[in-house]
Amino acid sequence: MLAHAFLAAATAHARDTTPPEGLIPLTRNEIRHLYYKLVLEPARTVIDIEGWSVWRRHHQHRARQSHYQRRHQQPAPDHELQLEY
Repeated sequence: MLAHAFLAAATAHARDTTPPEGLIPLTRNEIRHLYYKLVLEPARTVIDIEGWSVWRRHHQHRARQSHYQRRHQQPAPDHELQLEY
């Protein structure tokens, strides 16, 4: 329960701050992953882990923008089905 409360508080704080241009805000899962890699398993350097996080969030931002753009370009679906026999 304590770990979940920590992640919830960290996520709420991250949502209050504006993320850098081209990145989505830190999510609960991203914070959990960063905490695990930086504190519990510090085998890699901090720069490697933070670089991976920035790359991943940038990729998610591009995917979200592409998704919204594609959804915006699609015509509205017809509510009537026209079957041809």
